[in-house]
Formats: sequence, structure tokens, C-alpha cells
Amino acid sequence: MNLANAKRIVMKVGSSLVTAEGRGIDQAALDNWANQIAAIKRTGVDVILVSSGAIAEGVKRLGWAKRPTAINELQAAAAVGQMGIAQAYERAFSAHQLHTAQILLTHEDLSDRTRYLNARSTLNTLLAQNIVPVINENDTVTTDEIKLGDNDTLGALVTNLVDADALIILTDQRGLYDSDPRKNPQAQFIHEISAVHPDLENMAGGAGTGVGTGGMYTKVLAAKRAALSGASTVVASGREPQVLQRLLQGESVGTLFTSEFSRVNARKQWLLGHIQISGSVNVDAGAERALLDKHGSLLPVGVVRVNGHFHRGELIAVLNEDGKEIARGLANYSSAETAKIVRCHADEIAARLGFAFEDELIHRDNLALHR
Repeated sequence: MNLANAKRIVMKVGSSLVTAEGRGIDQAALDNWANQIAAIKRTGVDVILVSSGAIAEGVKRLGWAKRPTAINELQAAAAVGQMGIAQAYERAFSAHQLHTAQILLTHEDLSDRTRYLNARSTLNTLLAQNIVPVINENDTVTTDEIKLGDNDTLGALVTNLVDADALIILTDQRGLYDSDPRKNPQAQFIHEISAVHPDLENMAGGAGTGVGTGGMYTKVLAAKRAALSGASTVVASGREPQVLQRLLQGESVGTLFTSEFSRVNARKQWLLGHIQISGSVNVDAGAERALLDKHGSLLPVGVVRVNGHFHRGELIAVLNEDGKEIARGLANYSSAETAKIVRCHADEIAARLGFAFEDELIHRDNLALHR
């Protein structure tokens, strides 16, 4: 896709950029990105920031000579560094009258369906309030991920989580070459390539810097993961002048990894491709028309019966009055909760349940129709 058409992006910045190669938070760099993001937001583009740097900043604040390897020391460094990272971003965006929100996630948050939907709802609410979410791996409690330095993958998972059009990974490298330019002076820079190119991982072999733990290999894997949800990925140097504006104006900066799927079709294929469903609901003729003809969300008022046992976030089938499956999607309420709000209008949900997650039983973004 041409990034000039993007309406929602996830931007990931690496440790070496955030902390000036480990010397401490580079406030000037954060101010620069805040300037660019503020300008982009004024054009109507949503921006979610995934930032590395907590451990590197913590190591610096603790006066350690190098990044430790012991998990407890890494977690301690993350806890110390996270305070400085949050304050620095708040300072940078406040100059533009923009508020920030710190979101700490683990991979488990995005693999558990209930926590996935909770995180999605929180982020969508923040974006609707014109707040810039700043996301980091929750390095104070994770174990395996902290050893992998997987914020590139986290960026791809967040891209899928919020249905972003593109993932922009800013790093200390220009982008992808067909071989390691440090070893091969004849290495050719790649401006654009499919995220499913068979030689992609071989081109990206090699470890990261001493400050972070990524490298081009993890960025390629992130691009492949983002492509599964229909998103393009750009890997570019964070030191390029006005890199975000130039990318969103359609300029070729860094390496563009293209997806073979449209975002909508990729999500539909994912939903329809699951053989196992956890339950189903029957809907009336009015709800059926709203789904099939108007591509709307499924509201509780249109549900006439609940079948089976399912939890919030699980995949369920939507049946018409004759029992024919017309759609499937991710439920915002469990089967027990749904049974209590059958034929219920949105403004009545909280009174029935004592709380309300969403107005919809299944939001249209999480719904795939059978045709």
C-alpha cells in the first residue's frame, strides 16, 4: 500500500534511538518525534507509539557498565527506566497540548482473547480522546520476552490489535540490504519487497546492537507478522529528517515490506478460517438485514437465542432464525452475560449486568459475513 493512504499507524522506536546509544534518554530525539506525530495527528491520522528503551535507560540510571543478563536485574532496570521514559514522552508531547498514556503489555495480554479485547477497547478509547498511547513490553514482569528483546514483534502484534494500516519501525539502520553491508561492500539496498519473499530471513541474518537486542532479523519477522493482518511495514532510520511526514506523503524512505492481503480481507480470512467455534446466537430478520445489507455490528437487541457456552473474546457463529450460519465473530460478552441482555438496547446493558463492556455483542470490525 501507499502509506499516503494510511489512517492509523503504529510507530516503533528502538532503544539506541531513544537512549542515544545507551547514554541516556535523548530528549531532543523524543521532541522531534513528538513534533512529527503532532503534525500527522492534525491531518486525522491515528498514531500509536511502541517504544523501547526502558532497560537501557534503567541501566544508565543505575550506573551499571553494561546491560545485565540476569532476569531480576533486567526487570529492576526496566522498572527504573520506565519512569524516565514516561516522563520524557509526557514532556515532549505536552509542548503540543497532547496527553500521553502509558500502556505496558506482555505477549500473554495479546494471546488471551479477553485481555486482547480489553487492551483493544482501551486503545481505541484513548485514540478517540486524541491521546497518544505509548506502549512498551512489561519488562518488569516478563521472563522469556525480556531475554528476546521482542519489541519489534510487540509492534506487529499491536498493529493487528488496533487494525492499523501500517507499522513503521524506526531504527539506527537505513533499512534492509540483500546481504550484510558490513561484510559485503557490494550489498544492494532494498527499497521495496514482499513480506513473504522466500529469501527475506536470509537477507536479514545477524544480531542487534549492544544497547538493544533486536536487529534486522526481528524486524523482518515483525513485518511478516504484520502482513498477516494486511498491514505494510516500513523499516527506516529514525535519524532521517521528517521521516514520518515523508513516509505518509508517499515518499520512499527505508524499506517497505508489502502485504499480499487487504487489511479487511485478512481479518475476514482469519475469522472464517477457524474451524472451532465456542457457541452461537440466533438473530431476528431485522438484525440479519443489518448485518448482510448494511454491514453493521451485531447488537444485543437483535439476538433471540443463545446457544452453547462461550467466554468474552471467543469466536461464535451468528445464525438466522432458520438456523443458517450467516456470520461469525468475536463476542464482547460471555454466553451467560449475553443471555441476560437478549433483546436489550445498548443503554440498558449496564442496568442488566451491572457493567457494560461495549454497546455491541460483536463489533463489525470483529465480524466476518458468509456470502
